[in-house]
Amino acid sequence: MPNSAAQPSPRPLRLLIVDGHAYAYRSFHAISKLNAPDGTPTNAIFGFIKALGRMRGLLQPDFVAVIWDGGLARERVAALPGYKSQRPPMPSDLRSQFDGLNAYLAAVGVAWFRAEGVEADDWIAVMAQRAVAQGVDVVIASSDKDFMQLVSPQIGLLNPNDKSETIWHEEQVHAKAGVAPEQIVDWLSLVGDAVDNIPGVPGVGPKTASGWLKQFGSVETIYARLAEVKPERLRGALRTAEPDVRRNQGLIRLRDDLPLDVPVEKLLVGSGDPALLGELYQRWGFRTLLERLQPGCVQQGELL
Repeated sequence: MPNSAAQPSPRPLRLLIVDGHAYAYRSFHAISKLNAPDGTPTNAIFGFIKALGRMRGLLQPDFVAVIWDGGLARERVAALPGYKSQRPPMPSDLRSQFDGLNAYLAAVGVAWFRAEGVEADDWIAVMAQRAVAQGVDVVIASSDKDFMQLVSPQIGLLNPNDKSETIWHEEQVHAKAGVAPEQIVDWLSLVGDAVDNIPGVPGVGPKTASGWLKQFGSVETIYARLAEVKPERLRGALRTAEPDVRRNQGLIRLRDDLPLDVPVEKLLVGSGDPALLGELYQRWGFRTLLERLQPGCVQQGELL
């Protein structure tokens, strides 16, 4: 007699998209000093390898892509010349490790992408939305709050600052910002974003902005019903800052309409090249990782 018990539905295919620069910087600063036998710095490489391995172990993704930042979008700089201008130059000891990071990704069969003048956030938005359209669930690994605007039942966030390793969905976004994912652009447009050097409405903090959006729903409605905003001091600040708030919406909204064509099939994790990976680990002096490549210690598709 056939087993009539309901069988669990297989989980949807999953794409992990890694905000490359975010994890490279995080690794560089988390490990104060680590050098290869020839003296070249390897702290960002080592930390990145460990972080990516942990994420792959946690999520078991079918597809993986690492996205590197390609510089500032011209239209954002034109709208706000000071956009991200306060950021210090990349440390030379970190910059020197990017060729090694890409060599590592090639050796473990993970795709990476960078395009001049394309911000990583926008490319990630494009890739996430197109994967969802193909029936693939997405997890974006980044601490950048801009990505909260992309959260949906099919798109989650893995925030490295959240030690619980919870995949963020609408509940976590609301707990963090006090608004729904579709209100994040308006919320940040009111509050501003010091990380990107985007000024908000003077005197308006996260709680005030989330309260307004809870009451009115959107920036558009706030300005349509400006007379209802209290107190008067902040109503005046809103009125004065309206051009900035409207500009901020364009700065903060991620572009998912860029002509970037990367079918999700190309992001399938490859089998990698153990010989090449062994050469890299040997060059960098990563003895423990090198030992894991010995026969019997690693299976195909599990290179780290």
